Amino acid sequence: MKKFTILFSLLFLCCLPVLAQTYTTPNTGVDWTLEDIATASPSTLTISGDTYTLLENLTIAENDRVAIVTDLTLAIEDGLLITVFGDFEISADATTITGVDQMPYEGFRFEEGATINIQNSLIEYSGGLRVLTETFTINNCTVTNTTTGATTSAAIQLSRGTPQITNNTISFNETAAIGSAANSDVSAYIFNNVLESNNQSNSNRPQINLGTTLADTPLVILQNTITGDRSLDMVGGIAVANFVGGVINVEIASNIIRDNRYGITVLGGNSNVIIRNNVIEDNDTQGEPLLGGSGISLNSASPDMTVTAFGNEFRRNLWGITLIDQASINLGDGTPDVQGDNIFADNGNGGEVFALYNNTPNTIQAKNNCWVEGVINDLEIAESVIFHQVDDSSLGEVIFDPVGCGVLGIDENEVSDFSFYPNPANNTINFTNTADFTRIEIFTINGKLLVSDAISSETSSLNFNLASGLYLVNFSNDRTSVVKKLTVQ
Repeated sequence: MKKFTILFSLLFLCCLPVLAQTYTTPNTGVDWTLEDIATASPSTLTISGDTYTLLENLTIAENDRVAIVTDLTLAIEDGLLITVFGDFEISADATTITGVDQMPYEGFRFEEGATINIQNSLIEYSGGLRVLTETFTINNCTVTNTTTGATTSAAIQLSRGTPQITNNTISFNETAAIGSAANSDVSAYIFNNVLESNNQSNSNRPQINLGTTLADTPLVILQNTITGDRSLDMVGGIAVANFVGGVINVEIASNIIRDNRYGITVLGGNSNVIIRNNVIEDNDTQGEPLLGGSGISLNSASPDMTVTAFGNEFRRNLWGITLIDQASINLGDGTPDVQGDNIFADNGNGGEVFALYNNTPNTIQAKNNCWVEGVINDLEIAESVIFHQVDDSSLGEVIFDPVGCGVLGIDENEVSDFSFYPNPANNTINFTNTADFTRIEIFTINGKLLVSDAISSETSSLNFNLASGLYLVNFSNDRTSVVKKLTVQ
């Protein structure tokens, strides 16, 4: 009996999974490359030409820094995790981080207090980037074929602060592209990214799925292209939600959002939202008007929702804009700041067109909008596509007089070629306003608005007083906008 017990125990031990070992950098202030890690621990990292293979979990300690400064491929074995407490930087021209034999590895976990700067990289077959730190930049990268692992709901999962996500392609991931928890208070700067066909699991999530924000710094979603996979019927475009008594402070501007279940949704009160100059088209993949399909959907149980929307284009969604419960929106109140200039075309379901559906008791200001594109609008035409108190006496009224329908006749080459000089500049920039821009704005790189001035076709310069650094300049009118980088000396 004793021999049998010993034999059984040995067999049981043989069947246990082999847990991956973890190599941790020495936490002595080292500044290492991958070659240094391979030298210090050959069992952790092997090198063959410009391909590096990670064989064990890797932890970068709080006081250490690991940098990738030359072009290479880092292949990571199935299930392994890279955890960073210190600094991690990729600054090479072309870095590939992939799974060995395209098998998914656990991904990356960037702990609170870490400093992360990832440039010019292809990151594929990972379990996601879990961003617990306030200091995170990812620029000019491709993130694709992500599965669940270090993250469970987004390829890039944010937790706090003002992370910078710029100029990337984020596509064909199992989960959403960018997300945060409901109570994370994240004011990310999400600029000039291409998001395509994310949430391949077809769960009920949008491609950008964010919770509450910082109170004094806006979440900025600017100049992105967000395209869905029309075979997926549960995937939305952008959602920002306040379910936990926090704050929503967000600007959503100059994006193209198409082929999703819905375009933009904002949920919850204590919110201050600007939605401007977006093209929101064909967000109807589910085809169920009682469940979604709005270009913009606003839903709040409390009346403290402040949303302004101007210069947007809504085409071929199941609804143009829907307002639910106590939600409210300013679509044009006649003031210079909110002129309206939204354009609607063919947003409908069940054989009817619904440019705006006010399913609330609130009075909505909606002046100077083009309610039916391609024809000269009058009040009767506008009334035919707006659902409000006239149609149901329990609902609030929509004030839509006067109506307007501007002609989109600007030359795209004129916009793409637009520039200003000098750059770098001191306190003045000069330009030729051939595109008839009506407003100029200067933002910090993390989206804080510093300068906002009305301009005319005769305006040829702008004076400012800004500290040295990198800024973004947005020239816009009710038809288009263009964002340029500005260096101040």
